Amino acid sequence: MNYDAIFFDWDGVITDSVNIKTDSFYDMFEAYGKDVQEKVKAHHLQNGGMSRFEKFRIYYKDFLGIEIDDAKVQELSEQFSNLVKTKVAQAPFIDGAVETIKDEYKKGTLLFIVSGTPTGEMKEIAENKGLAGYFKEICGSPKKKAQWVKELLTKYSLKPQNCLFIGDAMADYNAAKECNLNFLGIKIPGCATEFPTGTKVKERVEI
Repeated sequence: MNYDAIFFDWDGVITDSVNIKTDSFYDMFEAYGKDVQEKVKAHHLQNGGMSRFEKFRIYYKDFLGIEIDDAKVQELSEQFSNLVKTKVAQAPFIDGAVETIKDEYKKGTLLFIVSGTPTGEMKEIAENKGLAGYFKEICGSPKKKAQWVKELLTKYSLKPQNCLFIGDAMADYNAAKECNLNFLGIKIPGCATEFPTGTKVKERVEI
């Protein structure tokens, strides 16, 4: 079917950049030993789409027993951003992503990025990849995905049943379901997925 609007996650949907962030989280906790690093890695992989701000609070509190304030979270986020920004910008595109974006743009479909990456950083990455101009708005953390979707639906007078969310993680699926959007899951070829049985899933980005 033709959609009035499509909401895209970025990592794992438009660029193959999930592992870059996994490795960066792992490296940032090197000083705390392998056990903590493995816990951080496992949580990150199980919670794709959660913002790095939330993750740092969880990792310090649950794995290190340390409560951190907003200033520390911001400091860690900036360190993380410096580690990943260039690598994410250089990451290859997911199969079919660019073609789908361009085809839907030509149709007049409203396109949005809704990512767990901070908004300013996400805009910079999309610009560097030459895709920013195709998107009506580029949105990221600290706002959660469902909150962004609800605001955009209202702002552009969109009906949820006529919109699609494309994501690769349960955070994307949950945001889509909370907002009553159609959902398409993107999975790594040959790998299993956590999406519920019956979810529409593809190994390339195509409507």
